[in-house]
Amino acid sequence: MARDTHKTPDRDEAGGAQGGRKGDRVVATNRRALHDYHVEERLEAGLVLKGTEVKSLRDGKAQLADAYAVVEGGEAYLYNLHISLYDPGNRFNHDPTRKRKLLLHRKEIRRLTGQVERKGYTLIPLRVYFERGYAKVTIGVARGKREYDKRHAIAERDAARDVRRALRERHRRGD
Repeated sequence: MARDTHKTPDRDEAGGAQGGRKGDRVVATNRRALHDYHVEERLEAGLVLKGTEVKSLRDGKAQLADAYAVVEGGEAYLYNLHISLYDPGNRFNHDPTRKRKLLLHRKEIRRLTGQVERKGYTLIPLRVYFERGYAKVTIGVARGKREYDKRHAIAERDAARDVRRALRERHRRGD
């Protein structure tokens, strides 16, 4: 059962996809991660970024496809998060796939270290977003799915869709 340790903004009171306040918005999501992994726990971490990275993120130019997080020397880092170059950034631009430090409490890092040392667990970024002007990332403690798990998940999703469709049709007919 996945459990959230921090609340993360993905819906406002009206049900919109963006956060409620100006500046709160999702930049990128890792939809593939939910297909390839069982996410057991999620937590929110800040990102240490350079100026041109922030500007590029605000333009929505980020990809989480191959990104992963690692705990090294008591600090957490995010690898392979691709933040595209900022066009007006000229010589001050950043390396698009450099390792980026994650801002977490020491207690959270120790807990993550213990979880990752268990067999088969990894840290994957699920989404990058802005909250109150700060760049944040939701990290998932996940275990890789086997091929039959993926097929089972797809079958469950298809069955749920068929049930919703049947109920909707039944409701329209007035049964």
